[in-house]
Amino acid sequence: MKVARVKIANFRSIKSAELHFDGHCLIVGPNNVGKSTICEALDLVLGPDRISKFPPVEEFDFHNAHYLAPAEVEGEEPTPVPIKIEVVLTDINAEVENRCGQHLEFWHTAEKRLLNEGEADAANPPLVVSCLRLETEAVYNPEEDEFEAKTCYSHSPNSEPGEMDKVSKEVKRLFGFLYLRAVRTGSRALSLERGSLLDVILRLRGSRAGLWEKAIERLRALDIENDATHLQPVLKSIEARLGHYIASDVAGRTTKLHVSQLTREHLRKTMAFFLAMSKDQTPVPFQQVGTGTLNVLVLALLSFIAELKPASVIFAMEEPEIAVPPHTQRRIADYLLHNTTQAFATSHSPYVIERFEPEQTLLLSRGSDSSVTAKKVSDAGGLKGNDFKRFARRGLTECMLGRGAIIVEGLTEFHALPVAARKLEESDASLQPLDIAGAAFFDAETESSMPKFGTFFKALGLKTFSFYDFIQRPPDKKKLFTDAFDVDFEHVHAGFEALIVSEMSLDRLWAFLDDLRSSGDSGHFEIPAMRPVDADLKKLALSALKSSKGAGWAARLFEGSAVAELPATVTDFLKQVYAAFPKPVDIPVEIAAGVVTAEVAAAPPAAAT
Repeated sequence: MKVARVKIANFRSIKSAELHFDGHCLIVGPNNVGKSTICEALDLVLGPDRISKFPPVEEFDFHNAHYLAPAEVEGEEPTPVPIKIEVVLTDINAEVENRCGQHLEFWHTAEKRLLNEGEADAANPPLVVSCLRLETEAVYNPEEDEFEAKTCYSHSPNSEPGEMDKVSKEVKRLFGFLYLRAVRTGSRALSLERGSLLDVILRLRGSRAGLWEKAIERLRALDIENDATHLQPVLKSIEARLGHYIASDVAGRTTKLHVSQLTREHLRKTMAFFLAMSKDQTPVPFQQVGTGTLNVLVLALLSFIAELKPASVIFAMEEPEIAVPPHTQRRIADYLLHNTTQAFATSHSPYVIERFEPEQTLLLSRGSDSSVTAKKVSDAGGLKGNDFKRFARRGLTECMLGRGAIIVEGLTEFHALPVAARKLEESDASLQPLDIAGAAFFDAETESSMPKFGTFFKALGLKTFSFYDFIQRPPDKKKLFTDAFDVDFEHVHAGFEALIVSEMSLDRLWAFLDDLRSSGDSGHFEIPAMRPVDADLKKLALSALKSSKGAGWAARLFEGSAVAELPATVTDFLKQVYAAFPKPVDIPVEIAAGVVTAEVAAAPPAAAT
């Protein structure tokens, strides 16, 4: 079973969305774009337990809490506004096909659409396959003052006109869908609450029969009075006094002290899985182990479930990187890719992102109307798959998940420009820090590689900026840069080191070189104790910066400089970047408090009591 399409309307942060999937899918994008909402939507339609909750949805599951539309005619009741989620499933297995045969439709894999009535002649594999379309609708019921939801088959030929057949929980279990929420999953994964991973395993193996009855029977059989004989005179005295007021025809004792009055539902929440992680540690409740260990435990349970249902497991997993080291992140990603029928994952980690192919990676973006769209990273153009994997851990993913990419041609600029940016931000409160703006620096390694990265980021909807050295270029080569970058900045110098030496004061250059020498950080580079003449000082500074590109000497020079001492070319370029991400207008606390005070003052006086 695989999800081929999902449509979402009026659910949580998404007003509308239509997304297509082709097997495994990594969902990436900035915070609050709707990644978790998509996983929650899939769970609402496919999860066997979610819709059984009471209530299945709440006010804020509706987009902007909009679940009632004002009446069109004054005096009439408002109209409920529903949540609607539709999922198309393909690769239908035999068991599901037998149970749901009358509800099957046909899906065109190339055109990514359902066949309409009258297109039966086009239903030829492999381009056209059978599919199952499910709809979940959640709505507010004013009469009951409750939220209701149900999942139905979109194609219900045997139902009454205007009605659809409901999808049972038993059928949903056949889909094999599991949603593993970030952080929250681990806190109950090994509990026996309904829907927990351990509960799923026990249900799949049929190992729960009699569990609760036997546990309750043993608890009732515990005779704790034998272990506390000093209690018996007290209990008998209470029983005798009770007999003065309430007649009883029970032979013998009428009271008994039990260890518990737990029901089976209480037991589900109370029973705990204990484990020990070292020889000197006694077993502790699983929630008390480290978060990283807890997430690995979740992975172990996932592998168990996959082995129990090898033909049908669809995982949706939020941020598998939380609290686990990089090698475990990679193992989790590889597990999802190789041991599940289909996996949906959200992530901000380069170690996870690099394991998915560009064609498996969807980058979400949000419109001004809260509509969400997705673009395959492979469709962005500019980059080959090898480039994507090679640079995933080297700033590519950080830029992808932001709003802007500042692309430079080498390591020296990559280290030095962020220092200059931080200096500007510290000196000018009107600038929005680039980290907050979502603009990140990226080292393309060579000037010739810059256009392909600019094209890639620009196609993903990011603002793109270039900063590189001057050389003579034919018009067609220059056009590659102007097309790829929103701000194309070619400075007038033949190298970044030449820019620094030309535009920074000699006093600052000498203070930097003298500090290198006196601190011993100059290594094998010879720096005299006496300041050379100006011409020789420039040559010495240029040679020093060129000889240690990887040592970060240019960044160190900027670090020790005041803003006014930084190269004007660098600050002029960065100001263009800041102009693209203006800082939001702050509302002073005094003004905000004044507004509240004014509103209170303007309010009508309360009626006297």
